[in-house]
Amino acid sequence: MNAESFQFSNSRFTVEYHLRGSESEARAKAEALCFDQTVELPGALVEPGPIRDHLIGRVEYFEELADNTFSTKVSFSCDLVGKEFTQLLNVVFGIASLRAGIRVARLDLPESFVRQWPGPRFGRTGLRHLLGIPQRPLVCGVLKPVGLSPSILAERAYRMALGGLDFIKDDQGLVDQAFCPFDERVSQCAEAVAQANRETGRTCLYIPHVTGSAKGIYKRSLFAKQAGAGGVLICPGLAGFEAVKIVGEDETLGLPVMTHPTFLGSLYMHPDHGMAPAVVFGQLPRLAGADVSIYPSSDSHYSLSRENCRHIASETAVPWGHVRPIFPTAAGRISGDRIKEVVELYGKDLVIIVGVGLLATDQDMIATCHAFMRQVEHVH
Repeated sequence: MNAESFQFSNSRFTVEYHLRGSESEARAKAEALCFDQTVELPGALVEPGPIRDHLIGRVEYFEELADNTFSTKVSFSCDLVGKEFTQLLNVVFGIASLRAGIRVARLDLPESFVRQWPGPRFGRTGLRHLLGIPQRPLVCGVLKPVGLSPSILAERAYRMALGGLDFIKDDQGLVDQAFCPFDERVSQCAEAVAQANRETGRTCLYIPHVTGSAKGIYKRSLFAKQAGAGGVLICPGLAGFEAVKIVGEDETLGLPVMTHPTFLGSLYMHPDHGMAPAVVFGQLPRLAGADVSIYPSSDSHYSLSRENCRHIASETAVPWGHVRPIFPTAAGRISGDRIKEVVELYGKDLVIIVGVGLLATDQDMIATCHAFMRQVEHVH
């Protein structure tokens, strides 16, 4: 079957791009997006017929935002994507990523298109139900530093869980090193957190880092499930958002998924190129099936503004058909004196990531966690 005989759906999705340059340059970029992101041919070489009528992108909107910056909305046929997350990204920004002055500002996907992906298995409501925490911000401790043995990390996980944290995740630098083998670490940390849960009567979820090869991610996720882990951490910048989707929707696993931002900085760092942070950390993880999207907070040593953080948080919760809202995060050296600030910025539907803050103290780990949790519980 080819385009001549195929019955096209006529369903389209829209991508908003911000284009840098003079008006004529921006209009030329908008027109190029229509062809480069679909057939990758000059318009003059695309003959009249079904391909031109259905598969070529269409400029639906064009306006000036500021001096030498323009906004355009280009619609694309949903038939170009099929059911593959990788192809969605290819259409949205594949060839365009190789050209300067083009930035993806937002995706507008119709419910009929989004319906083919399940999205987050748990989302905000599901995770709160698992943990038995209906209202307050959630807190996730990080097992640091890389270089410690499985037994030492397990002891730290045990003490963090006794201290009242809701999640304990691996640092993203923990993989399957000889000094800390994956199977040993996950088995020992999962049992340590389970033991703490038995002692406290609470639920704390251990989240191991499973990023690796395509086959390795699923194998590690399955091992984590069997070992009693409460979820998995995946780095889509390294493994791809398709990996998040595969793990998140797998019925055998049935685990919550956290995504980590490592290697994604190059997508948003330049304001005139790449993708807006709200797309990278809000829309894409949520659509792929993450339940928690980790990214740096504003006013840390990373370069996200408060406005960017607000936009990310908005995209984690804006109504999107069947796709559940997910948790935004406050991460990047969050200490107790910033709890009120981040809750005012995000609200209480938030996961606070705390790593260095638990280590930069002379207090016992359990006491440090208890003190941090008291601050979280009393924030208004």
